[in-house]
Amino acid sequence: MNAEEKAFFSKHKPFGFILFKRNCDNPEQIKALTQEMRQCVGNDDIAILIDQEGGRVARLTPPHWKKYPAAAAYAKLYENDPALAKAAVQVHASLIANDLFNLGINVDCFPVVDIFYPGADKVIGDRAYGERPKSIAVLGRAGAEAMLSGGIIPIIKHIPGHGRADVDSHLQLPVVDTPLEQLRISDFIPFQKLNDLPCAMTAHVIYSDIDPNRCATISPIVIKEIIRGELNFKGILFSDDISMKALNKPPAQNAVDALKAGCDLALHCNGSFNERQQVILATSDYKLRGERIWEILKRKRKPKNIDHDKIYTWLMTIIKQYE
Repeated sequence: MNAEEKAFFSKHKPFGFILFKRNCDNPEQIKALTQEMRQCVGNDDIAILIDQEGGRVARLTPPHWKKYPAAAAYAKLYENDPALAKAAVQVHASLIANDLFNLGINVDCFPVVDIFYPGADKVIGDRAYGERPKSIAVLGRAGAEAMLSGGIIPIIKHIPGHGRADVDSHLQLPVVDTPLEQLRISDFIPFQKLNDLPCAMTAHVIYSDIDPNRCATISPIVIKEIIRGELNFKGILFSDDISMKALNKPPAQNAVDALKAGCDLALHCNGSFNERQQVILATSDYKLRGERIWEILKRKRKPKNIDHDKIYTWLMTIIKQYE
């Protein structure tokens, strides 16, 4: 962090930070950076996030960190041996949690519990635990609980379901025309079954049968009636990245819109310091909704020591057997 960044963040104290591959060089560098972030804000409990799923979504990569399978590998394993698939996902998440904990990172944007739909845009694709809502929920819970046991807070994504999106929300705004009744018996199920988990991330997706004008992230209807209502999700609601092209306003306005709609936190992932300043200043009047956020973030547990190499070898042996 340069002097200008330190001064700004020290004054305005963001809730936390998120790391991308551009921020990650080697273990010692990341440990120093996360410590610097805590010192800058003056809070040892700040949230430091990362997207470390496995497969093609991994900010920590070889040679310093192991390569982990995509979620689709566990869906395939589940078809042959559900109990083994659940155990393998637990090991997968435990290994990643161990990686993150040792770096000073305490929140992972994982697991993806969207449904895989053949023919939909590949932005979800092999990041999903298959096509069956109930088995997705089983594997998603296995991953989330293992993260918590490893000292890391998981964020399930992308509520209430991104799998049907016909375009990549990083580039365009997806519109899902599926009737609400059909969404209730498919896309919503994994999130409903995991509604007790600490955090979720919204989908930049329009569900035309619910709110034809606004995507979930900025829709009070979707957030209040569906996410908080029907799905009964009580945890912390993060927006997806407010600088994605699915949202057509400047990030600062997108952040305000997300908070007004009912998100607890707006997530900004653009690397521009000027843009980050604008977002923080625009949202400075919004206060965290009570102590429940800090209480939820304390749900992680002190991790146990693990034999990382031995467990990783077991995991990859299992995956290869069922390829």
